[in-house]
Amino acid sequence: MSEAVPSLPLVVREDEVELSAIRAQGAGGQNVNKVSSAIHLRFDIGASSLPDDVKARLLALRDSRITQEGVLVIKAQQHRTQDMNRLDAYSRLHELVNSVAVPPKARRATKPTYGSKQERLKGKSLRSQTKTARAKVGHCDD
Repeated sequence: MSEAVPSLPLVVREDEVELSAIRAQGAGGQNVNKVSSAIHLRFDIGASSLPDDVKARLLALRDSRITQEGVLVIKAQQHRTQDMNRLDAYSRLHELVNSVAVPPKARRATKPTYGSKQERLKGKSLRSQTKTARAKVGHCDD
């Protein structure tokens, strides 16, 4: 186990993130048409300062928020204020980055034990005896 596991969660630098305020969708009355409270967060994965293995795992994700150019786009419009939506967008970005920060554990192939093989074969023979006992007496298909 020579894998280096980061002890602290990865941090995305703010200068690598592009934020823009947009108008939120949905109902909101007269206020929705004049206030830009939603946030579009754009994060270029390839140009970021993240470690290369984390970048590769991020780009390998099957996430519709990641474009073909490798830019992660998060739209936050849950809250009524721009500041709350900005915090929401940053927290979702950090959550996604930290979900791939630890490399997946490599799977090692294993074999069933001798005892488990014997138990399986014993169960098969018991089932075979049960089915044989259900057959009609005197009829043999030899």
